[in-house]
Amino acid sequence: MTTASATRTTRSAPSTTAWRNAVFVVFTLSGLAIATWLGRIPSVRDELDASTFEMGLLVVGMSVGSIAGLTFAGHIVGRLGAKRGVQIAAVCLALGLVMAGVAVTAGWGFAAIWVCLIAFGFGNGLCDVSMNVTGATAERLGGRTIMPLFHATFSLGTLAGAGPGALAERLAVPVALHFIVIGVLTCVSMGTAVRWFGDERFTDPEPTDTSPVQLPVSRWAVWKSPSTLLIGVIVLGMALAEGSANDWLPLAMIDGHGLDNAGGSAVLTVFLAAMTVGRVAGSPLIDRFGRVPVLRASAAVAVVGLGMLIFVPDVPLAIVGVVLWGLGASLGFPMGMSAAADDPRTAAAKVSAVATIGYVAFLAGPPIIGFAGEHFGLLHGLLIVFVFIIAAGLASGAARERTPEATRPGGAEPGLQTERDATDPTSASDATDAR
Repeated sequence: MTTASATRTTRSAPSTTAWRNAVFVVFTLSGLAIATWLGRIPSVRDELDASTFEMGLLVVGMSVGSIAGLTFAGHIVGRLGAKRGVQIAAVCLALGLVMAGVAVTAGWGFAAIWVCLIAFGFGNGLCDVSMNVTGATAERLGGRTIMPLFHATFSLGTLAGAGPGALAERLAVPVALHFIVIGVLTCVSMGTAVRWFGDERFTDPEPTDTSPVQLPVSRWAVWKSPSTLLIGVIVLGMALAEGSANDWLPLAMIDGHGLDNAGGSAVLTVFLAAMTVGRVAGSPLIDRFGRVPVLRASAAVAVVGLGMLIFVPDVPLAIVGVVLWGLGASLGFPMGMSAAADDPRTAAAKVSAVATIGYVAFLAGPPIIGFAGEHFGLLHGLLIVFVFIIAAGLASGAARERTPEATRPGGAEPGLQTERDATDPTSASDATDAR
């Protein structure tokens, strides 16, 4: 696309405020859909009469789908834009959630639920990249840190899903009915919200002679960048801190602290509320202190909170630990996404790569923690998360804010090259990324 056509695209796009608000809606609905599934895990376990390890394998189904969604997301968003990415994701999310609910209530068995969760996970992974890429563009256009606020609305969505989930557990609402209502609501509402998305592929807030040239990045080039891998470590550790709570906290409170199903789901709601508070409060802290100090402090708080949950037998104090765990885990993932999307030339590919690394936590974490929990108890199985949170804190320097010069021609990271560079050696002299 030429500079003139890019400018026309920018001028005809929706306002930044409308774009930003539409992204808020999509983040909220994504959280709602995921928490709807998570809040009914105790009922699913009861219906299947599954062991802790078997529940870990079931969660892997969603993670497999998520990895597939992330793998294709960079190409879908790069070629079609985030709007189409969210639309495709909404259909997959709704279809997977509805069919999983029917499979649970109808007694179709473990394998059927597992397949449905693959579709649900695919939609989740694709939606994750799509909304983070377009959210990062809205953040750049707005000129201030708002990515944690986007993720705060995701947490609000999880609260909107977890609260009714706990109530549905207590009232024994059929899983199928619950999932059908939420699935249809999510699909229709997401499809409506994306009408206000702009086209992040060709949007540059201040076109100049030194503005980044929007060239496609070769498929695997971003994986050669050290910063991609280090930001991936941050996202991996903090995704495990967040994801392990989503997957295991209700069952850990039931098995380790003696709560009933409704109580376990209620504690998950407490965790998600702490995540929401941390993300709302985090934006001004990041603007004032920068990503790196905030990331390091977050990792420390998460470790303290997780330790209280595991080692303190008193339930009220354990719940205080859950609050600290949620606060500490709240900012890692959004800051990692912002760091990955700092350079608009590589945003779609790099966010996809970093998110893929992060989702290894969702793929490998459930069975590993489930296996450890089967032998040592779920609370002690969560000790695995400690190592990854510490690693995220140590790698936090990679999330440091980029200077404006780093996104100009000649300022790209080593190891990155465009598709044109990869196929045409003569273009090396005027490449914007290759070095």
